[in-house]
Amino acid sequence: MISFQNQTVLVTGGAMGIGLATAHLMARHGARVALLDVDGARLAHAAEALGVHGNEVLILPADVSSSADCDRAVRQCQARFGGIDHLVHCAGIYPEALVKDTSDADWQRLMHINLNGTFYLCRAVQPALRDGGSVVLLASLAAHRGSHAHAAYAAAKGAILSFSRSLALELAPRVRVNAVSPGIIATSMTRDLLGQKGAQLLASTPLGRHGSAEDIAGAIAFLCSPLAAFITGETLQVNGGIYLS
Repeated sequence: MISFQNQTVLVTGGAMGIGLATAHLMARHGARVALLDVDGARLAHAAEALGVHGNEVLILPADVSSSADCDRAVRQCQARFGGIDHLVHCAGIYPEALVKDTSDADWQRLMHINLNGTFYLCRAVQPALRDGGSVVLLASLAAHRGSHAHAAYAAAKGAILSFSRSLALELAPRVRVNAVSPGIIATSMTRDLLGQKGAQLLASTPLGRHGSAEDIAGAIAFLCSPLAAFITGETLQVNGGIYLS
């Protein structure tokens, strides 16, 4: 029911976790994939793994906190594929620190990567986006509920929710913009959290398990697909029901 044949998706944070799972899913459904990540070695390995799908893969080593890097990556993607149909922005960091222990430099680093990077990419990609395309931004359950010892992360993700709705108004009707708010997803980013509070979080999740990167990839692919053709400016919660508790 879903096909991305002859379409190009640019996935940030594409070397691992949710970004890589999304790249695999969309490639299996025919997409050409451009992977952007700051980790060049992991990026090359991820691209090799994507090769099993037989689709074109472009690797873009870049730092999303640099507007110049974002501009360059989009230009390279457009030069290779002629345009971009979908931007899936997964790049981000998740440091743990109480507000009282967060330095100016720590705060700025997180905002540069998680929030400024979102702005830089969404600004850079607009001329390359084809009509009927989509943008999917990764928010978080923390944006809606807050998160102990992750106030900076929650603040940035809350800003992304507002940004996504505003961008949806700006780009309509040509391009749709939505967000996905994952709950507790078992990736390398949440390894420490799950090690400390995994049992407690599991007990609060009605579906009785932690989410996987593939769970989020499915939601992202849906929002990029024609099945979501009349959805824009929305946020899809994917958290196993933990938001209800």
